[in-house]
Amino acid sequence: MADRTEWADFFDGHAPVYNDNCFTKNTLAEVDFLVEELGLAPGASILDVGCGTGRHSVELARRGYAVTGVDLSAGMLEQARKAAAAAGVDVTFLQADATEFTTNDRFDAAICLCEGAFGLLASGGDPIAQPLAILRNVSNAMKPGAKCVFNALNACALIRRHTQENVASGVFDPMGLSEVSECAPDAESPAMALRERAFVATELVLLFGLAGLEVLCVWGGTAGDWGKRAIELDGIEIMLVGRKPADPGEIRFALPPRP
Repeated sequence: MADRTEWADFFDGHAPVYNDNCFTKNTLAEVDFLVEELGLAPGASILDVGCGTGRHSVELARRGYAVTGVDLSAGMLEQARKAAAAAGVDVTFLQADATEFTTNDRFDAAICLCEGAFGLLASGGDPIAQPLAILRNVSNAMKPGAKCVFNALNACALIRRHTQENVASGVFDPMGLSEVSECAPDAESPAMALRERAFVATELVLLFGLAGLEVLCVWGGTAGDWGKRAIELDGIEIMLVGRKPADPGEIRFALPPRP
């Protein structure tokens, strides 16, 4: 798997100001949404992949869940541990690349939200192998029957905002549905060239199925404004709810009904 050091460097620098982003301001409602959708009693175990500063992990732990958060960035995990200590909750935080993460534990549910891991490509990363590796690692960590909730960037919106000139310059790759953007970790640091991958619903159903997960729901919605609604062409994100069947033969490679 291609090295993702640039993403670790970016988030290490961005960690102290991450929670200043506008999309981090609706944590309580988002966790309400997760609790309702996952349908788990307090005490259940939840794996949070790409947990970042731990805003979902800490709130889930506050509500009585046993949470393990995994992130590539030591800086983000430092902020997450501070948040857990301030909230007086216990969360297990682990530093690991989600494409290589393994565990002997098996979880009652898993979440991977706000592009915390899924679709964050290294400069030379493979746009199929990277997300598939993450899905397989998450699937392996789930108990049979467990559900997962993922966010992914919406390829419809990505395509609509790019031009043929962007393709020629290498900013947008229509083959891999990825774009390179210049982002600075904070106001004082130089910008970094970072590569992200977007998806269409049909390929997500296939990728999830290859990883042993069946897609139950596909919704539109963006961080801070989640909802069980149809994908919008200019919507930033797609949300998927998946399930790990007890028998992989039960997986149906089919789009779920539209909301």
